[in-house]
Amino acid sequence: MPHGTSSLTVKHVIALDIGSTSTRAALIARDGTVLDHMRRASGHERGAQAVAECVLDFIAELRDRGLRKYGEAARGVGVAVPGAVDEGRGLALFSANLGWRDVPMRSLLSRPLRNLPVALGHDVRSAGLAEARLGAAQDKDRFLFLSLGDGIAGAVVTDGRIESGAHGFGGEFGHLRVRPGGRRCACGAVGCLETVASVPAIAEAWARASGDPTATAVHAARAAAYGAPRARRIWRQAVAAIADAVVAGVGLLDPRTVVVGGELAAVGDLLFVPLRAAIAERLTFQAPPEVVPAALRDTASCQGVALLAWDLLAEAQR
Repeated sequence: MPHGTSSLTVKHVIALDIGSTSTRAALIARDGTVLDHMRRASGHERGAQAVAECVLDFIAELRDRGLRKYGEAARGVGVAVPGAVDEGRGLALFSANLGWRDVPMRSLLSRPLRNLPVALGHDVRSAGLAEARLGAAQDKDRFLFLSLGDGIAGAVVTDGRIESGAHGFGGEFGHLRVRPGGRRCACGAVGCLETVASVPAIAEAWARASGDPTATAVHAARAAAYGAPRARRIWRQAVAAIADAVVAGVGLLDPRTVVVGGELAAVGDLLFVPLRAAIAERLTFQAPPEVVPAALRDTASCQGVALLAWDLLAEAQR
């Protein structure tokens, strides 16, 4: 055994979550345990090929790290990307934040990695899968997962299965048109949920209202809690828009539970108390869903796409 290698061998896969500014990575065991995690800049401004090269360098580093610490090389790789994803064909179809269209991400990675299996997943759908198998929705047969962060997206989960849609666009709650006549979204439409309730949208609105260019969405939530009138208005508008989107999902899918994650969920009751009330106010005959915080936080997408990689390995062994 090479010097520095652990005497305890642990089977694991490499998982990466590519964001608009940074890429999270982790070594993850078969049961979903995060063994190790790292983070570095994505470099997406240099294009998809440059991102793929950065990811390959990251994977090489993680393979060496896993071999040293856990006694064997990674069994496979899972890569989560934002936007619309065709998991079956391994295509990143569209990402407004990354500026991608029809990027063959799996093939960009698979060829240099030779025989190492690569699973591609949507970042938020992967997080929803992780919540279904490992997190807040382990005992839930039908739920919606909603991630409120730099962007807004979701996942529809039934009996532990993620519904990606016919074309890979399933769960794009951030682009529901909740405010006709509102602001133009990065996707090109007008009045999308992201233009009102994403972290950047709330931060921008509070920065304008407060005159503080460093203001954040969390600052807005806290100022609203302290009773600042402008902050309360901005926060109420954001919560109302999220409630409108959730109610649309309830009407279409009748979920038992709504699991909410992402940066905004971290403010806790400042979000969940008014959100539950706003959803209840909007429902008439529909059964109100339980609205709960996500359990897995920052590692959810990595854990979810690792599960996809483990599933891919299991299928190959059948």
